[in-house]
Amino acid sequence: MRLQPAPVLGVVADDFTGATDVASMLVRAGMRTVQVIGVPEGAPPAGADAVVVALKSRTTPAADAVRESLAALQWLRGAGARQFYFKYCSTFDSTPQGNIGPVAEAMMDSLGTDFTIACPAFPENGRTIFRGHLFVGDQLLSDSGMRDHPLTPMTDANLVRVLQAQSRGKVGLLRYDTVRAGVEATRARIAALRADGVRLAVADTIDNDDLRTLAEACAELPLLTAGSGVALGLPALYARQGWLALDAQAAALDTVGGAAAVLSGSCSVATNAQVARWRDAGRPHLQIEPRALARGEPVVAQALQWARPLLASGPVLISATATPEALRAVQAELGVARAGELVEHALAGIASGLVAAGVRQLVVAGGETSGAVVQALGVRTLRIGPAICPGVPWTQADGRPLKLALKSGNFGGPDFFAEALTHEGGR
Repeated sequence: MRLQPAPVLGVVADDFTGATDVASMLVRAGMRTVQVIGVPEGAPPAGADAVVVALKSRTTPAADAVRESLAALQWLRGAGARQFYFKYCSTFDSTPQGNIGPVAEAMMDSLGTDFTIACPAFPENGRTIFRGHLFVGDQLLSDSGMRDHPLTPMTDANLVRVLQAQSRGKVGLLRYDTVRAGVEATRARIAALRADGVRLAVADTIDNDDLRTLAEACAELPLLTAGSGVALGLPALYARQGWLALDAQAAALDTVGGAAAVLSGSCSVATNAQVARWRDAGRPHLQIEPRALARGEPVVAQALQWARPLLASGPVLISATATPEALRAVQAELGVARAGELVEHALAGIASGLVAAGVRQLVVAGGETSGAVVQALGVRTLRIGPAICPGVPWTQADGRPLKLALKSGNFGGPDFFAEALTHEGGR
């Protein structure tokens, strides 16, 4: 029985895969969670302990990201949420101009708070923070594949420096030794940072225990800013406060039949490995070329003509995934923005055609690609189901027999595509 008629937590996520990532963390801990696409209208979905608003604001101009994020925050406040969460990528994708700092500060101003944390850590996926430096596995962020990101290359692992460059207020550090000392020590350090004029504090995090410490130490803050990791500690905290009753069936989705397919627009190191594993296993794979799209060739129609007769025999993969070298060559020729828009538009059109052809389970790799696909399919609300791997759950379009797995480019092992389509949530 619900103890709270309104959602307890309201999340503003800066891209679609990031939204499903944080929603998955909440659901796995028993919090019934719904993801809405874009700033919604009307009342919040019934029966939701948390509502995640998925925006496509990670790479938009900072002013646009601020405006859209504040609109989402206003709707969540109107829905009655008690605490708010600005979710960004675990690799802190950003630029010196934003958008993490400007959005965080705008949300703080709107909520009338003078302090919050910044914590993109996700230890289960190898994202840890020590002395303010973000690691991806055993590498500094600046040495990882993120240094070659086509839109937001991350060449500095010092998050205090990165965040300070795009923030008006003072940025500080909540060090690992303090967090490891426990909740009371962390609260005391937060009070000291606030007294020193720090508005945003990067929080060191090595493991899930640190995430739970941070969640409890920050229980009184109206706003948290983080990757998905901090959300791990929130459901149990809310239950202890009497705000909700945890639900062991929070991740249950309907059973759907139909065909399955994979669409990949990400060019991350992880997704390149996943496409290669699929192709090397002899599974059906079609590569689409941005140059062909730029020439006006009927790439979407050709891809659908190729896929339709194969769907009855098993899943197919259609991708625009390319190596960093190949991607740079295409971007130099077509321009970064145009190359990305061509691919997103094409994959969105292919997704619509595949669903019309009977596909009911669709795996999509890449945040920008996922956003384009979801919008093309007219999906407005997603129920969040079981995790395929850390950070990637199956979801179901509300009221439709359509399941989607929206994968951040950097997430998942080499066999992710095949594993997703044999996972219980995708059946």
